[in-house]
Amino acid sequence: MLNKLAAIHAHFLDIQEKLSNPDIVTDIKRFSKLNKEYKDLQEIIDYYLNYRRVMENIESSREMLNDEDEEMRSMARIEIESLSKEKEEMEEAIKVLLIPKDPEDSKDVVFEIRSGTGGDEASIFAGDLYRMYNKYFESQGWKSELISENEGSAGGYNKIVLEVYGNDVYGKLKFESGAHRVQRVPKTESQGRVHTSAATVVVMPKFEEEDIDIKKDDLRTDTFRASGAGGQHVNKTESGVRFTHIPTGIVAESTDSRSQHKNREIALQRLYTKILEAQKSKVQSELTAQRKSLVGSGDRSDKIRTYNYPQNRLTDHRINLTLYSLDKIIEGNIDDIIQALQVAENAEKMRAGDGL
Repeated sequence: MLNKLAAIHAHFLDIQEKLSNPDIVTDIKRFSKLNKEYKDLQEIIDYYLNYRRVMENIESSREMLNDEDEEMRSMARIEIESLSKEKEEMEEAIKVLLIPKDPEDSKDVVFEIRSGTGGDEASIFAGDLYRMYNKYFESQGWKSELISENEGSAGGYNKIVLEVYGNDVYGKLKFESGAHRVQRVPKTESQGRVHTSAATVVVMPKFEEEDIDIKKDDLRTDTFRASGAGGQHVNKTESGVRFTHIPTGIVAESTDSRSQHKNREIALQRLYTKILEAQKSKVQSELTAQRKSLVGSGDRSDKIRTYNYPQNRLTDHRINLTLYSLDKIIEGNIDDIIQALQVAENAEKMRAGDGL
């Protein structure tokens, strides 16, 4: 572990030197990339320097065990015991920090909520989820931009699409993709019976064109007139955009926005996501036919979470997490859930041997 930390420290110092190079400072794109990497490494470097200090202090204390003075030897033993405990705690923290991070975690996202089974109640629940997530975005200091919305007839949304910007957005929201189930007495229910409804959440990282190597010659682009909600506008303009990746046959389209430019961007993001998922699926199946990711599969058919209002209970089925604080969670306090999922993901990576 020390050798790996020393190599990271040397790389950190190299970046530090480059950031003071006038040629790099004037290259905005390169400077921003290096500066981000520098900041990302800062935490583990701080741990490494402190860890090295603790190791040096332990060594000094061990030398004191040879002192002729019993009082000095006693102090050394107490110091070694205290420092050894601190060393063990730091090693556990460093192991987690050394787990390779998903390069997509730092990306902004396209965030979509759709009502599922349950009629009007499903749309109302989709609206509740939107409100919950919006409060969470605000607590994180993130910004969101509404792309499209289709309101439900009794309230809430049939579908709502946003873009969310900030620090480590995808790294925290990627666990939200899947089917969310609600159990409660609907406002429209006169006899007080508990109903089950559902909404789906899809979280897609926003990619830049240079993130994925797709040749322009391999893409076929079609525009078309969108259909559905939107009045006469959608019938007059070819705002819908469809991309086909010719080598793989993968297709992605968007009619979410009235703007063809925005639909082009969203469709391209969807295409990137599908191609990446196909690539990851191929690699994973080659490595092992049995291994399946614990979290973050993003499959809409996966029931990931249940919101039970009568019992004030939330259950995340992927990690068997149950919390009896739904009233607080639905107000945007979802940090405990996301952190538990992150811990589970890190534990799985360590078990799979990806950590160190």
